[in-house]
This record gives sequence, structure tokens and C-alpha cells, in this order.
Amino acid sequence: MSKDSPVPQQKINLRRPDIMEAVQAQVLSHYRSEIVESIRANGGVLSADGLTVKLAKEFGFCYGVERAIDLAYAAKQYFSDVSPNTPIYLLGEIIHNPEVNDQISNLGIQIISPKPSDEELEQLNSGDAVIIPAFGTEVGTRKKIEAKGCVIVDTTCGDVMSVWKRVRQYSKESVTSIIHGKAMHEETKATTSQARAYGSGHYLVVFTLAETDYVCNYILHGGDKNEFLKKFEGAYSAGFDPDLHLQAVGVANQTTMLRGETEEVQRRFKAVMEKKHGAEKVPQHFRFFDTICGATQDRQDALEKMLLTPPNLLIVIGGYNSSNTSHLAEMGEAKLPTYFIKNAGKMVSDKLIVHYNQHKKEEVETADWLPSGTITVGITAGASCPNNLIEDTIRRLFELRGISVQELLKK
Repeated sequence: MSKDSPVPQQKINLRRPDIMEAVQAQVLSHYRSEIVESIRANGGVLSADGLTVKLAKEFGFCYGVERAIDLAYAAKQYFSDVSPNTPIYLLGEIIHNPEVNDQISNLGIQIISPKPSDEELEQLNSGDAVIIPAFGTEVGTRKKIEAKGCVIVDTTCGDVMSVWKRVRQYSKESVTSIIHGKAMHEETKATTSQARAYGSGHYLVVFTLAETDYVCNYILHGGDKNEFLKKFEGAYSAGFDPDLHLQAVGVANQTTMLRGETEEVQRRFKAVMEKKHGAEKVPQHFRFFDTICGATQDRQDALEKMLLTPPNLLIVIGGYNSSNTSHLAEMGEAKLPTYFIKNAGKMVSDKLIVHYNQHKKEEVETADWLPSGTITVGITAGASCPNNLIEDTIRRLFELRGISVQELLKK
């Protein structure tokens, strides 16, 4: 085999019944909560001595996250059985939850950079296992790992791959992908790499409606190209020229964004193309596709419904770098006191809570956060938050009132 020949990819079956039986037992022991399931079966409400905890109808792990975790555990189980000395690597984080990533690391899976350096790639050998996380990975990174002859365990979420398919189609048609998302997020980086891999398309990432309006205004009126490129530095493809590559655009998104905001991005780009080119020519200049993750939307819808009759305060549980969780916190903050925490330990006492401030991008302290008397506390969690962390939060809330949840559920 020549040096430039592709290395044949090894195929392994991680879905064998014996592997999955062992994996399910392990995953349930790490992340399941009988208490959460019991409360859910009771309408999502638990009350005692003036404190009512109300769970959103949809919260916590989604199917894509469960699948990613299952496959990571299955990879460990498989190689422990057939080749115990085979190194298993994970590109970055399996999902955006620190406790889950700690558990993955505790299995003996080695975490390397989402975009491995040359030094990290050098340590990979043919036959080593590399886990691609739920967000996916950049096309170039995958090709480098394949070239090393590694066994790839791909846990990329199906909803993310649907976005990739749409972006590749835009690329083949020389349509610039406008991606509504966070330019530095692993998922968006993977998506933008797809935009340049299979055609002549370009991409531009917009995060806010203000950025959307800036681009729309440039499409309609033109402007200072250098100012444009400086403003969006790091958020567009190599060789992108706003004077050339905004003639035809197709909107896609990071799957965890707010649906309403993505729809507004789409509406504004369609409107500007209609204004510039006329309604009959819109199909030549504008494309869109609904690529919001169903689980993300379900959790947003459930919280929106809860907020119609708002509790006294809201606790949002999840990783601080989790996009879908941060949007839940944003929704809460717009309506009522909201505390974004990564675990129950952040509720230091009924007088002090340590929580994440998204605007400052740091943890802050709030005093006297838990009112005395009769109150209702709403709880929701992002799609990457396991039920055991939700249970810990519920336990801690009642503990701060001197109540044992275990005893409460026996009544």
C-alpha cells in the first residue's frame, strides 16, 4: 500500500446484545433517577410544607445524547472484551455536561482536542479507537483520523447530520450558507466545514438578529467590505467576499438555537432578497430549511408552557457551555428570577446560590435567593443533563427546608 493510499476503515459492531445489556446497566447506574421518574409519573409536581417543585413536561437527556453516551460506553465495553490494551480517545466533550464528561473520562477514555494538534495526531496509531462526539467533527479532522487507520466511533446526532446534508446541497449549488449559530461552537465548526467540502459554496455565521440586520443591509445597500470582514472575523469561509457571495444565500442553523429566532433570521433574509430582486426571483437568491432539533424545541415549548403560569423562580440545570441549556435560561430570565446551575452543590444555602451569568460569562453569587413561606420552584434542564443531577437539585431544595424527599415519596 502506498503512503497516499487510504487506510481501510475497520468496522465494529457496538450494538451486539451482550454489549448493550452491559452498557444499559452501567448507564442507568450512572444517570438514572427513580425519584425524578416518580415525580414525573405524578404530574411533575412534588409539594411539602409550603414548597412546591414543578418540573417542565420535557427536560433532560434527548435521544441523540443517550445514543452518544451509549456508544461511548459500548466502545469501552467492546475493546475491554476484545483488545483491552487498545487506547480509546474522545474528541473534546461527548456532550456539554461536565459530570457526564467526567464519567466518560473515568472509564479510561482519553480526551484530546476537538481539533487535534499535529502532536496529538502523532500519538494515534492504526487500530486505536476515536470517538466523534454528538456535535460531530470537522471534515478535515475526520479525514486525518481516517488516514491514521483509527477505528472511528461516530456518535454524531442525526439532527446535526440533517443540517450537514442541507449545507452540502447549498454548496453544490454555489449558494452561500448563512448559519444561525455560535461560530466557535463545535457543532457550528463541523457544519461550516461541510459547507466547503463538496462544492463551491461559502458560509457566513450570524449569531444575533442585529448581525442579521447588518448583513441584510449590506445585501441591499452595499457598504465597507473591510468593515464587514472585520466584524465577522472568524465567522466566514476562506476567500469569502460579501460583494460576491451574498447574491444567493441559504439559511441553516446550529440545531440548539431558539426556533423563533432562527425563523426570524430566515424571514429577514427572504424579505431583503425579495426587496432587492423581486418576489418572482426569490427562489434564485434564497433557500431555507427547518433544521431545529426536535428535542431542543420540545424543551423550549415545555418551558414556555410552564411560564404561562410562572412559578416564583426557575432553576435551569446543565453545562454552562451547553447552547440548548443557555437558551432555556434566557427564556426564564425574560420572565422571572432564574438561576442557571451545573449541579445542586451550587445551592450553598437558602441564603446563597452560585449561578452562571451568561452576560458576564462567569459564575456570580446571589443572596436571599430562596424565599420563605409558600413558593413554587420551576425546574428544567438541557438535553445534555442527566436525571441524577435533576434529582440532586430536587433533594437539595427540600433539604434547605428541612424535608427528606425520600420520606416524602413514601407517604
